[in-house]
Amino acid sequence: MSVAQNMQQHPVFVQAQNKVKYHLNQLDKELTKYPALTSIETRTQIPKTYLVLATLVLLAIFHLITPVAAPVSYVMGFALPAYLSLKALESPGHPDDVQWITYWVVFASLGFVETFAMGVVLYYLPWYFVIKTVFLLWLQLPAFRGGYVTYNRVIKPLLLNSCASSRAAATPDTLTDNLRDRVNTATTE
Repeated sequence: MSVAQNMQQHPVFVQAQNKVKYHLNQLDKELTKYPALTSIETRTQIPKTYLVLATLVLLAIFHLITPVAAPVSYVMGFALPAYLSLKALESPGHPDDVQWITYWVVFASLGFVETFAMGVVLYYLPWYFVIKTVFLLWLQLPAFRGGYVTYNRVIKPLLLNSCASSRAAATPDTLTDNLRDRVNTATTE
């Protein structure tokens, strides 16, 4: 008996092989919910589980190549949510609408912050795009409700604080005085 055959018959190897088969079967059951993947599987004769895993490995490799990491991260944060947002608009239910609206608010806020801090972030955090992609996936997946959590814990308190401070600074008396001054200067000119 060869070394390879001995290793394949070892109980640890057999147990690991059984676990991998179990998880691949579970993933295949989940992926069956998506008709597009089933259609691709029938056309290519490649199991949909392997296609999805190969795509994930390719995306991971693209994240290792720094010039490609930013566009890959952006596409992963935009493509699926855009498609699911359109489906949510057409669905009769309300909860999926809330999920995708909060996702887009968080996504836009992240993009806004990125425009100012990108150089500093990339200097101190070289794996930024990998972290960003994982964060965006967390925001997208309905099981985690990451967009809703981030909106309620971070963005909403910031917006409420800024709105409250601007309301406190602009009392009704000062607003009317400012309005009167503007009307007077407009009429005198």
